[in-house]
Amino acid sequence: MFDLFRSRDKAVRILLGVLLGLVALSMLVYLIPNYGGGGSGSGYDQVVAEIGGQDLTLREVDVQIQAMRRNRQIPNELLHVYVPQAIDQMITERAMAYEANRLGYRVSDAELANTLQVVINSQFHDVALYKQYVEQQGMTVPEFEASMRESMATQRLRQVAMEAIVVTPKEIEEEYNRENAKVKIEYLLFSEATLGSQIKVSDEELHAYYDQHKAAYQTPPQRNATVLVVDQAKVGGTVTVPDAQLLAYYNANIDQYRTPERVDARHILLTTTGKSKAEADKIHQQAEDLLKQLQGGADFAELAKKYSQDPGSAANGGELGWIVRGQTVKPFEDAAFSLKTKQLSGIVTTEYGYHILQVMDHQQAQVKPFSEVKNDIATALKKQVVNQKMQDIANNAQAELVAAPQTAAQVAAKYGLTAIQAQKLGPADPVPGMVSPQLTSAIAGLQANGVSQPVAIGNDKLAFAVCTSVIAPHPADFGDVVNGIRRQLTTQKALALAAEDATKAGKELRDGKDIRAVAKEFKVEVKTPEPFAMIGAVEGLGPASLLSAAFTQPAGAIVGPVSANNQAVVAKVVEQVPADMTKLAAQRDSIIAEIKNRKQQQRMSLFEDAIRSRLEQEGKIKIHKDVIQRLAASYQS
Repeated sequence: MFDLFRSRDKAVRILLGVLLGLVALSMLVYLIPNYGGGGSGSGYDQVVAEIGGQDLTLREVDVQIQAMRRNRQIPNELLHVYVPQAIDQMITERAMAYEANRLGYRVSDAELANTLQVVINSQFHDVALYKQYVEQQGMTVPEFEASMRESMATQRLRQVAMEAIVVTPKEIEEEYNRENAKVKIEYLLFSEATLGSQIKVSDEELHAYYDQHKAAYQTPPQRNATVLVVDQAKVGGTVTVPDAQLLAYYNANIDQYRTPERVDARHILLTTTGKSKAEADKIHQQAEDLLKQLQGGADFAELAKKYSQDPGSAANGGELGWIVRGQTVKPFEDAAFSLKTKQLSGIVTTEYGYHILQVMDHQQAQVKPFSEVKNDIATALKKQVVNQKMQDIANNAQAELVAAPQTAAQVAAKYGLTAIQAQKLGPADPVPGMVSPQLTSAIAGLQANGVSQPVAIGNDKLAFAVCTSVIAPHPADFGDVVNGIRRQLTTQKALALAAEDATKAGKELRDGKDIRAVAKEFKVEVKTPEPFAMIGAVEGLGPASLLSAAFTQPAGAIVGPVSANNQAVVAKVVEQVPADMTKLAAQRDSIIAEIKNRKQQQRMSLFEDAIRSRLEQEGKIKIHKDVIQRLAASYQS
């Protein structure tokens, strides 16, 4: 609410801590060769690749894959595609580490100690917690620190490749033009919607297509299931929390109900950030004039709306709401907590400028009485009791159903559960009325008479299912797929007709016919979007890159037809709008950063490829492709 004058130092420390924490955790997950544990035996220790005499094993690859699965960074159905890519990246990382070591890049004990100190202070707070966390991951501290040392050395090798990247003035100007030069066009769009009644699909075509592609129309396994639902509202109606328990909770958690000293304040801010002394003196004089007006009875809120330069409060008449100590910069806090209710301050100077404050209310520290918080406690405790009771009911009912899968109706009646009959559920079909990917996935994995674990449905229900039967995969009936076939054939015909009409329209435009006359002939509209840049979008069409040719053509040129999102478009260049070169200076730094980043990525890719290729030629890298193929296949469903 008042970030404008919040302590900068504190915000920077918090941000730095978060960033360092993320760095530390990413090291634990991705940079530790033996991180994660799990698995044993010769199969799990099978070698995927050898890099500089060190083995990359199935176990190490699986640790990374499982981490990605836990973090849901890639869909399970794509794991078989991702696995070879992940292994390739791991081999590259090992190759870079080997090369860094071979070239003599070393990290001293002092440098490692400094990095560890930052990680420990920001993420673990003390050495004991750091040591405990590392050991919980199945590693020793020396193993972790050796990996960190290796990672730091590898990073130095990468930095060498990134040195001396130069961005020329010509490159800056070209990039600025690419991003800011615009083109104005008119275009005709041909699509299924514009073709209307021209598209007809006969019954004969539908049946013929079905007969030709019958093998492609397979109904996947389906399941019939009974879903039992534990409803929070039902369970809540049976739960009460006695007053004695509420009072006991209040007394045991009295600190939760302490309210610190606070003030309800409003202010007017005139900023001096970046101003010269002469400018600041004029601003101070303006603050004095405003103070005199307020002392003379002027409306504080109106003056704040008109003159205050605090974007977080000006529109609300300067209202900041309740402030506690430590929440604002010190001079502001000292003034706010020293004023009496409704009293105006003088001019208060902070690093942000000049403030005029008024305190609307001032409350001393106090403990809220039990009567005031009783209902809140009752709500919280009842929710805890209800949630625990729901879990107990779900666990007990699920256990009984596992023992006797055919007794779903009796179990539902015994525990007051809602029973839902779900028929012919495909692998991705939701239970009617219950959108829950977890429940859908759980049911899709059940065999006949199998019972799923309870899962949360929204914030107020638990559900589990018993699979009553499994319907094996079978060819889909024509009636089940006819609508999909109709849509597919309609789209195919629309694309063909759209491309045909767009080609004819483009020829007529190139022959010199007016675009509006052509639009009338083909019964489409002339679209006139706002001028757009190469990195922008064309209104009503999509990315500007679809019509990239328009940026190199003179006014009057015809572009297309171009396929775009199941449509065909023909465009006429109306005008080339040059970039405003007067704004280049303001964007120069960001453009240089963009070009450098692009060059760095290109150079790093070439650098890593060169190192890997040379090590492979020297026989330092050996990849066991058969092992990789088997591993990838094991993730394919």
